[in-house]
Amino acid sequence: MTDVRAATEADLDAIVAVHHAAFGRPNEGDLVRRLVETGQATISLVAVDDDDAVVGHVLFSPLTVENGDDGKALGLAPVAVHPDLQRQGIGHALIEEGIGACFVADARAVFVLGSPAYYGAFGFTRASAFGLHDAFDGGNAFQVLPLTVAGLEGYAGRVDYVPAFSEGL
Repeated sequence: MTDVRAATEADLDAIVAVHHAAFGRPNEGDLVRRLVETGQATISLVAVDDDDAVVGHVLFSPLTVENGDDGKALGLAPVAVHPDLQRQGIGHALIEEGIGACFVADARAVFVLGSPAYYGAFGFTRASAFGLHDAFDGGNAFQVLPLTVAGLEGYAGRVDYVPAFSEGL
């Protein structure tokens, strides 16, 4: 059984370890560390087992929108679940709880660069359908989820992640 809760400073090393294990490389874990250390982890949630050990993590950070930016757009990335526990709904629970936390935090929209088949289940759709694109040329993989009826109103152009995403690539 796993629970989802807000990440704490004490969780950081365990969070990084989960990302390293899930992706088999240091990039995503190092990104999380940079985002946390620079205060750009707007929403950071962990999934923990019965012993309160971190087994999964999701992070949402600020984005800027070329036209209409109001500081209320967030990017979902990265998300990871320990390889031994993948495909058990933990990632889904983290993302669902995270989207809810974004709504509570008064975000207007959440963006993600990932599998349209996977993220479509949460309501994400192609950002290009709304005149939005990313700096990574993600195409159909760059998606958005408006959190309110007017969530994308006034937004147009390029959506940029914070510089930490380009460091260490």
